[in-house]
Amino acid sequence: MKKILANDGIDAIGKQMLESAGFVVETTKIPQDQLNEKLKDYDAITVRSATKVRKDTMDANPQLKLIGRGGVGLDNIDVYHAKQRGIRVINTPMSSSASVAELVFAHIFSGARLISHTNRVMGTDPISSFNDLKKQASNGVELRGKIMGIIGFGRIGQEVAKIALGMGMDVLAFDPFVDEVDVPFYFHKSVQSNAVKIKLRTVSKEAVINNSDFISLHVPFNEGDKAVIGETELAKMKKGSGIVNCARGGVIDEAALILSLKSGHLLFAGLDVFASEPPKEKSELFTLPNVSLSPHIGGSTAEAQNRIGIELAEKIIEFFKNN
Repeated sequence: MKKILANDGIDAIGKQMLESAGFVVETTKIPQDQLNEKLKDYDAITVRSATKVRKDTMDANPQLKLIGRGGVGLDNIDVYHAKQRGIRVINTPMSSSASVAELVFAHIFSGARLISHTNRVMGTDPISSFNDLKKQASNGVELRGKIMGIIGFGRIGQEVAKIALGMGMDVLAFDPFVDEVDVPFYFHKSVQSNAVKIKLRTVSKEAVINNSDFISLHVPFNEGDKAVIGETELAKMKKGSGIVNCARGGVIDEAALILSLKSGHLLFAGLDVFASEPPKEKSELFTLPNVSLSPHIGGSTAEAQNRIGIELAEKIIEFFKNN
């Protein structure tokens, strides 16, 4: 009987599917510093973003056959070493893309209409602040007719493009591994069969940075990598533009971002991820009026969790059935 450790949890339906197929599924979280020792009782582990499965963990657990990631990115797993050891690595690229893309636009709407700022102030001082806030927020901007820039044009980036097109925006996308994509243009599953496909060709990263009114990032980031967006890139963005990071902390240089926001060069930033999670100290990012914040919830909707659990369970069952 195979034992699976769902160390960052798994949706109830996914757990039920695995147990019905004869697996033992444990959901009690093992702390990172105890993982190497306590993982010895398991044949597979599933993680989300919190747990890291690195070389030392794999080397300490030769019995491990599979690592499952509930989500898209694999930067918390040493995929190359897993391949060297013959450990199968799976993820769930179909399950959370729409949820992340919707959160991107939640941040864009919040920043473009100054909702995050007005909500904070009205929550503490609704009477005396009302008229001043009304004047400030009247300088918000519309999305229709603006240019949505996307850096990283995989599944999530393409979902962002669908929403942007539906909003009447133009799209500029960069991805070193993608040249052209047919993006289905529809609003509801009932009309997917008749979806119109819009052909989008990617452009250079410089073109996205220089010309976009809003930029959303959807790229991996590993410890030690250089920020994709730093002081130089921020300076080249349009004055009054906005940027959203629902990908990985570290993709944007946070110190440079603070300076750009304080100077007024950027209109706003929307952040779901941070260089340190949870933050080690309270940065200015958490107090600036033109920043919209969420605690790394991009793929964490009820619907996405359900889909992730099902997709993980299906792939795990299929793997052990054939191996």
